[in-house]
Amino acid sequence: MSIESLLIRFGTVLPVLLISLVLHELAHGWVADRLGDPTARQAGRLTLNPLSHLDLWGTVALVVTFVGSGGGFLFGWAKPVPISPWLFRDPQRGMMLVGAAGPASNILLALLSAALVWLTCGWSLFLAEMFVLTFVLNVVLATLNLVPVPPLDGSRVVGGLLPRGVYEWWLSLDRYGNFVFTGLILILIAMPGAFHATIGAVVEWSFRLLPGG
Repeated sequence: MSIESLLIRFGTVLPVLLISLVLHELAHGWVADRLGDPTARQAGRLTLNPLSHLDLWGTVALVVTFVGSGGGFLFGWAKPVPISPWLFRDPQRGMMLVGAAGPASNILLALLSAALVWLTCGWSLFLAEMFVLTFVLNVVLATLNLVPVPPLDGSRVVGGLLPRGVYEWWLSLDRYGNFVFTGLILILIAMPGAFHATIGAVVEWSFRLLPGG
């Protein structure tokens, strides 16, 4: 792929990814705020402004992985919304709901995108392709974030379902989370087969929601 084509593709993907990541983080902060934790609101994170959610190294990773893979793969992250779980009436349940809110926002956006694909595929191929891209990115984001490994949201959802005594032990594993998470990403990048057998399989199954699926 030429540099020009790569830049055009990046310029197409980036806005969709930014919208998806911003809504994901905004959902975390909004639910936390509703549960009694104003930390995200006080930090100015209950906003659709992407600049408030960008993470420096997450953005660098996004560019490096996209360019390095020739546009075939990209990975990055937004700045996590600050949460103060001790302000929740029930911290365990609160963190479960806050954690679930991010992937839920991506699932809802994916479903909306699927509906818009059906509405536009008969009269605008460009719009339909953009909504397919939005659909795929949000299915990937929801699936990846539901993996039960800290700091991913799936670990908060699983934690909320555990007995109280086991929950404290589960939280203690957070200190290893970043190492496990980094290893997981390296495996998915280095072994495309692992990606296709896991997240890729979910994306393939989700195509049943689209025309011709």
